[in-house]
Amino acid sequence: MKKLLLIINEDRFFLSHRIRIAVLARSKGWDVTLVAKDTGHRETIESAGFKFIDLPINPTGMNPKDELKLLNFLKDLFKKNQDAIIHLVGLKNILWGGLAAKMVKTKGVLFAVSGLGTLFGENRSPVLSKVIQKLLSIGMHRKNGAVIFQNRDDEKLFIDNKIVGQCKKYFIKGSGVYLYKFKNIGEKNNRPLKIIFTARMLKEKGVEDLIAAAEILREKYEEEVEFILCGGLSSNPHALTQEDMERLTDGKYIKWLGHCDNIPELLSEADIMCFPSFYREGVPKSLLEASAAGLPIVTTDSVGCRDTVEEGKNGFIVPPHSPAEIANALENLIENPNLRRKMGGYSRKKAERDYDVEAVAKKHLEIYNTLIKV
Repeated sequence: MKKLLLIINEDRFFLSHRIRIAVLARSKGWDVTLVAKDTGHRETIESAGFKFIDLPINPTGMNPKDELKLLNFLKDLFKKNQDAIIHLVGLKNILWGGLAAKMVKTKGVLFAVSGLGTLFGENRSPVLSKVIQKLLSIGMHRKNGAVIFQNRDDEKLFIDNKIVGQCKKYFIKGSGVYLYKFKNIGEKNNRPLKIIFTARMLKEKGVEDLIAAAEILREKYEEEVEFILCGGLSSNPHALTQEDMERLTDGKYIKWLGHCDNIPELLSEADIMCFPSFYREGVPKSLLEASAAGLPIVTTDSVGCRDTVEEGKNGFIVPPHSPAEIANALENLIENPNLRRKMGGYSRKKAERDYDVEAVAKKHLEIYNTLIKV
């Protein structure tokens, strides 16, 4: 049986972003094992019929001992599974998994560049970034390898810095969405009108900029508009705290719902998506889902985000760190229901064309099959 090791930071990310790929692979005769940090979803994953191995990873940490432990763990794992195709998701797994796979000469490796995060963000250390690029290039220079890019900025960075070597290159816009889950497309006639944000409460996701824009609009629209923040807290050192969120929101005009499991339902009830991130995104699933829900989008001219919006067609792109610009774009949409309807319709068409999870999963299977044949 063809073997697949899917290496992902956390089990919950597998359930939200990659499970359809694993299900399709299994249906086509692959023996699929998920390797991820167990955050409480192991039983759910095993009950779905997948093998599970706990990954000793600190997704946001940089302790050298922890990183060496992860490298050695992956090296031992890959040595026991040299006939498997290794699918590495996320920067840290690509970094150490690529090196480990090279040490033990695994059969084939797929590197999924799903965003470069804070290490390549605005406050990055140039020296550290260069070191990481060098280590990445060592692991990714292999004959039987493939790399998936989600946005053109990451693709350019890896190619210009000669990181990818001989790897075959593919371009897939995100992890896809289940289009059928998103309904009630079009004008909702909500009173108050609902502007939604869905993501973890990270500063780099633009939470504070969105709230600042809401405050600019408060005097004019407090009785007509609701800002809804949907997302949990995070262990990331740049995360906002419970105290921060309670201070920044009032529970009426600006509402924070915490972690939400009913995203399709919330999006179906919303009128506008605002996602002013300056995080080094891959392609934000928040924006893929907003497109599937037929929402007009306000987002930033930032890596990953800009790939989801065609300016003036399904939304507006504003500069990062620009509450005033965010407020202006939102006001334009608040005041123009026909524009919201037109842009929302284009968003849905874009999702149907580019973001269908079934097409994404099939493309992954094609790549796996290419790697297994070598």
